[in-house]
Amino acid sequence: MHFRRNIALAAGALVLAAPLSSCGFNYATDRVNQLAPGTNDYAKSVDVLGAVIVASRPDTGTFIASFSNNSATQEFTFTDLAGAEGNTLTADSFDPVVIAAMGAVNLAIEGGVRVNGSFEAGQYLPVTVGFGNGEAVVMHIPVVTPCNQYAGLDNAPTTVPADGASPSAEATPTAEATPYSCAPETSVGE
Repeated sequence: MHFRRNIALAAGALVLAAPLSSCGFNYATDRVNQLAPGTNDYAKSVDVLGAVIVASRPDTGTFIASFSNNSATQEFTFTDLAGAEGNTLTADSFDPVVIAAMGAVNLAIEGGVRVNGSFEAGQYLPVTVGFGNGEAVVMHIPVVTPCNQYAGLDNAPTTVPADGASPSAEATPTAEATPYSCAPETSVGE
């Protein structure tokens, strides 16, 4: 009689413990955890990681991101950057960036791509990132100031058109555009 009672108690405890044991699906540790302000995309042959536009002043900045090639046999080339979803962002011309098979390229180290348009720090811009194989991804990329981990990264050169003329008015930031400050803000009572 005690044997049946012990089995019944053990079975009851097991039934009650199962829902309370943290077992299940969609664990937090199985999801991508992104603590950085950049945007990631894992949908294509090349992962675009930590994409941001670093801007020292409104309307011009440097696109930086890391590219990670998922193919073991094929190299890819980053060839195009443009506004998307009605955004008029334009990129200065740049040399295509080759991403070796199973390789990675960090544009923060390579110098980035100069972009121009109507934007300011704090905005998220819809941007199309294109590759030489025809793949493209639309991402909403944050515009950040060149402070802290982004200090010194708004450094992409401004290109001069092939005809030798000066860059267009759209590509040149206005003289009255005030640079962003990295100084901490002070409270009113200080």
